[in-house]
Amino acid sequence: MRDIDSPEGTGAGTNGISSGGNNLLGALRETDFALIRGVLRRIDRPAGAVLYEPGEDVRTVYFPCAQAVVSFMVLLEDGRAVEIGLIGREGAVGGIVSQGRLPAYARAVVQIGGPLLRLDVGELDRAKAASPTLRNLFARYADCLLAQIFQSVACNAAHSIEQRTAKWLLAARDRTGEADLRLTQEQLAANLAVGRSYIGRVVQALRAAGAVETRRGRLRIGSPERLRELSCNCNDLVRRHFDDVLGGVYPNGNGHGGGLIVTNGPLFRP
Repeated sequence: MRDIDSPEGTGAGTNGISSGGNNLLGALRETDFALIRGVLRRIDRPAGAVLYEPGEDVRTVYFPCAQAVVSFMVLLEDGRAVEIGLIGREGAVGGIVSQGRLPAYARAVVQIGGPLLRLDVGELDRAKAASPTLRNLFARYADCLLAQIFQSVACNAAHSIEQRTAKWLLAARDRTGEADLRLTQEQLAANLAVGRSYIGRVVQALRAAGAVETRRGRLRIGSPERLRELSCNCNDLVRRHFDDVLGGVYPNGNGHGGGLIVTNGPLFRP
């Protein structure tokens, strides 16, 4: 674990942490980022690391950086875990709007390992109390996250496994900025709550279509354009809402924000 002594340690720009770190933090005004900079800590977590289990008090907020991606998983009675949200550098996990250390509802697990910035919930609460603009930004992000979960529920109910698989791979590519995903077919099957043999046939069809390539422990996106043709439009709808509410935070295909955040615009007025 390495402490963050200055914003330069995470790739700082003129607007706090740049898109090379976490886009949500990068959208903060410099004065707002200064409220939490000294208490942010950088950690690295591997794929499979659990940040919260259902019922545990949420004591820490995590901001994925670089290629790190975290999933929210809802646990079912039969032992399966269904993914309902995928969080990368565009967002945060845990305690963004709620006050205090409330219990987690879903499991938060690192899907693709990498660096995260962590912040005690109490420190975030103090920063929100001190700054209406910081509080407003995180409230707007919570709206975007809820929209993403709404869309995920609709997608799971209405779209085929093939469409959902293509959608998931594109979402992971957007968040990591990488075409080569450190992901096994077993992990992908678990994320989509389907059998390993089923997802094997889906991946084989995607490979035959020229959309993906398979390697040991990895899936490589060979043609994002072909993958989009096979996907539903759920990613596009989520991105559109992010852009309407927090323009520039949602990463583009290179893993960076889609545009510049204007810190003196209406979005950040108290």
